[in-house]
Amino acid sequence: MRKGFVEYTSQPFFIYPSLSSLNIYMNQPILSSIREPKDLRSLSRENIRALAQEMRSVILETVSANGGHLASNLGVIELTIALHRVFASPEDAIIWDVGHQSYPHKLLTGRYEHFSSLRLKDGLSGFPKREESPHDIFNTGHASTSISAAEGILTGRFLQHQGGKVIAVIGDGALSGGMAFEGLLNVMPQTENLVVILNDNKMSISPNIRAISEYLSRLTVRKSYQQCKYLFKMLVGKIPFLGRRINFLVYRLKRGAKGIFYKNNLFTDIGFEYVGPLNGHNERELEKVFRNVKKLHTPVLIHVETKKGKGYSLAEDNPAVFHGIGPFNIADGKIEKASKNSFTEVFSQAIIEEAETRGDIVAITAAMAQGTGLQRFQQRFPDRFFDVGIAEQHAVTFAAGLAAAGLRPIAAIYSTFLQRAIDQIIHDVALQKLPVVFAIDRAGAVPYDGETHQGLYDICFLRSIPHITVLAPASAAEMRAMLHWALHTDTPVAIRYPKNTCAAECPAFALPLKTGCGVLTVASDKSALLFVCTGGIYRETTEAAEILRYAGIPADIYNLRFLKPIDESAFVEMIRDRYQAVLFVEDGCAIGGVGQYLECLVQKQCADIQTAVRAFPDTVFMQGSRHDILEAAGLTAEQLAGAARTLCGALHHQNAPA
Repeated sequence: MRKGFVEYTSQPFFIYPSLSSLNIYMNQPILSSIREPKDLRSLSRENIRALAQEMRSVILETVSANGGHLASNLGVIELTIALHRVFASPEDAIIWDVGHQSYPHKLLTGRYEHFSSLRLKDGLSGFPKREESPHDIFNTGHASTSISAAEGILTGRFLQHQGGKVIAVIGDGALSGGMAFEGLLNVMPQTENLVVILNDNKMSISPNIRAISEYLSRLTVRKSYQQCKYLFKMLVGKIPFLGRRINFLVYRLKRGAKGIFYKNNLFTDIGFEYVGPLNGHNERELEKVFRNVKKLHTPVLIHVETKKGKGYSLAEDNPAVFHGIGPFNIADGKIEKASKNSFTEVFSQAIIEEAETRGDIVAITAAMAQGTGLQRFQQRFPDRFFDVGIAEQHAVTFAAGLAAAGLRPIAAIYSTFLQRAIDQIIHDVALQKLPVVFAIDRAGAVPYDGETHQGLYDICFLRSIPHITVLAPASAAEMRAMLHWALHTDTPVAIRYPKNTCAAECPAFALPLKTGCGVLTVASDKSALLFVCTGGIYRETTEAAEILRYAGIPADIYNLRFLKPIDESAFVEMIRDRYQAVLFVEDGCAIGGVGQYLECLVQKQCADIQTAVRAFPDTVFMQGSRHDILEAAGLTAEQLAGAARTLCGALHHQNAPA
């Protein structure tokens, strides 16, 4: 066990001095006794508070070791406890929007003993998983889906004569996504048991007149109030001619009375009973409101205010840093620094260098300034930086508008999130041939976050779109050159790169870009075997070539650079009469990928050349390290070398005398 860490799975609960900032004291562990949510109901208030502190410690220790989402989870502990004490999961279904705040939920639903495996290979997912627990009613990973999913589940239950509440817990950031509002605007009679909990940890929707607001919130959701309201509306409604007018007058008077204390808002206007804002760290008050809400048969939105990083001062002071974080030291919060030679770091430097010489360059991100490396650009050029929030569709069309106005926009978006804006890429950018540059981070294998975050699909869908160029750098030099080239191109360009360090430089990487052409980075007159690879998996390809070289099998390497367009004649001319076997290696999907496309090209025009493709097969890839994911796909250096040997073996068999 590492120094300063809690061994909570098999030992009593201890707090090390390094955790003094949490102000935790525990005589007896409580969390280990919670096997299912109903176990919470017998706990005293004192034990509830102690449980919350114990959960904070366990989450902190686990995330510091494994990495993960820290600040958001520390902020919803009391909220999660209150939900599970009042509602009966899974009959009352809880959907965690995005899902990166579901760690407390996992701890309270029978997964405590396995929590140390969080985000590791074959361990607990960092997001809700239906396969993992019946308490995870719907898988999430991307933002703004919870309300629509909740309405679908409720409608399905209604049609099957099933009851129970469905609670969608959504943050203020996720609420900014258009899909969330599509769901809010689609309430119907079948969704009367919908409860939306707005976890507001950043902005305020209503004035914070706390005492009055909380009192009115509790008052308006009491059963007696709701019964009286229903009877009044029904009886008055039967009065000829005047009934509807009286009801409308009472409605206006109620809205006006509420408006004295807090502004009317969108939620009440579209048919929700609005409750809040409530203190999201006061479990007792939350519980009171939840018990009353549980009795209602109308859509309810509960506005809860929480503090990201609650209980760990370093995360409270800097929640952005401790949102999605790698392993770190609890005592001082020091993070294992990313390599200065990562693709993200190189992009961060390159975009600033380009912007220093050009005033028309602007940068856009969708709530990922830090993750995409744009924070320094924001600091250097605040007027040319735009964070549009969790709204990738808007980000793309916004970038298209900037380009139409004569600017050079660079939209930096993770691969897995860019797929949410396919229509906008086609309709608003490509069809108009607008010069938007897409900096696609986290392309290919993405470690630890699981299948919802893998960046495997961008090559397939981007290659199918007209007028767009797709590039994939292998090194820092290529990244800089490609960004510069893209900014001097009058059509859309996508540059995709992994969450990984750049490959070591070689002379070929310094060669100028030629549209549709790659470069031979390793070449020998003795090689009958050629690796053709995308930039994101170039390092593994070179390692495979080294393994073969030591085995006496020389192999050349061709880095594609351009995934679209490809100069087909130049490619065929390069391999014709030179190689007997070609292995295409791609860090994207095999189906519809560039490797499959090139293999067909070679088979048509060079039938005597043996070919094979190694890419991600048609399945999902779970969490683990980059090596774990590549291994599952057959894309490690050792596996690529084995595939090459098989290909060469087939070649020798073909050429053997009959």
